[in-house]
Amino acid sequence: MSVPTGTARVISADCHVNEPPHVFDAIPAAFRDRAPKLLRGDDGGDGWSFDGGPPKRTLGVEATAGQAVGKMSGLRFDEILPGNYDGTAHVADMDLDGIDVSIVYPANAIHVYVEPDRELALHCTRSYNDWILDEFQAADPARLVGLPMLPVDDGANHAAAIAEVDRCLPKGAKGFFIPGFPSRPYHDPSYDALFAHVAEAGVPLTFHRTFGGTPPAEDRAELINLQVTTAGTVHRFFSAVRPFTYLVFGGVFERHPGLKIVGAEVNFGWLPFWAQTMEQNLDVRSALNDAALATRPTDHLGRNLFVTVLDDHVGFDLVRSHPWMADAAMFSTDYPHSVCLWPRSREHVATLTAGLDPDASHKILAGNAARVYGV
Repeated sequence: MSVPTGTARVISADCHVNEPPHVFDAIPAAFRDRAPKLLRGDDGGDGWSFDGGPPKRTLGVEATAGQAVGKMSGLRFDEILPGNYDGTAHVADMDLDGIDVSIVYPANAIHVYVEPDRELALHCTRSYNDWILDEFQAADPARLVGLPMLPVDDGANHAAAIAEVDRCLPKGAKGFFIPGFPSRPYHDPSYDALFAHVAEAGVPLTFHRTFGGTPPAEDRAELINLQVTTAGTVHRFFSAVRPFTYLVFGGVFERHPGLKIVGAEVNFGWLPFWAQTMEQNLDVRSALNDAALATRPTDHLGRNLFVTVLDDHVGFDLVRSHPWMADAAMFSTDYPHSVCLWPRSREHVATLTAGLDPDASHKILAGNAARVYGV
């Protein structure tokens, strides 16, 4: 590795792939003519088509790393860094950045969550999961943690998701991706069997902002039609507030004290105000049935609920006055996306943690991710 001797361990708890053209090749032959395909777009770039038509947007913001000029779109697959899709190359890029372990999320594969043909979608999900574990993660299992996708909207009481957990755990899965917009909210009691299953297995569930599923009408232009805007990018940093709040007040962690859920790429400067608001409202509305909790809401931060953070200077500054924040946060580089810190993550780390308690720094940079993902 290129990391200087004696430098503290750094884990990136939020990186991504950009899937290669063969990612769905493992689906049964009868479905292959309808499988998603990487196609050339009108702008000369390559993008994924999920309906047989031209891609809605070609590669750009999701593959910015290594590009001389950042593009919203218009990149060909052969122009992006191999670390986007090749595990060995991804590790080499981690070495350039001083990153020891990378937790890796899907990219375009998440659109199978809105595929109307659910049988096809399930085959695509399994094919992606085989690729991320058997090919990408297998390049260096000690340093790469690929997150298989769970089909949470399929099967009574999420039986398909439970089956996929059981199929992927023997392959080395250390965590699982769940969509940001499931058909039922995650505090719904129907998830109890799934939550009990993953808690017993000791692996976390993680959603990435609003990735995956059917969003409300006002977000469909950006999330389904891929019409990315600056306003939407800002808004999505606050996308964990609703699910986290309802998970806590829905008593999910009272029923499943070992369950761990990660909200990725949401930063943590908002955590103190959110925690204060939860505590105040529990006290004011303690007579309400939905607030009859045996534990305090903030007890779940760093125990059941976690976030990944980038160069959130406000958040890192607040750790000094709210040291509990360090228990809930995991550093990330967001390689290879448009806001990624690569290849200067170590410089950002030095600035963000200057003067911070060494124990707090260790928790955020590596300790929390190590205990949650078992790496």
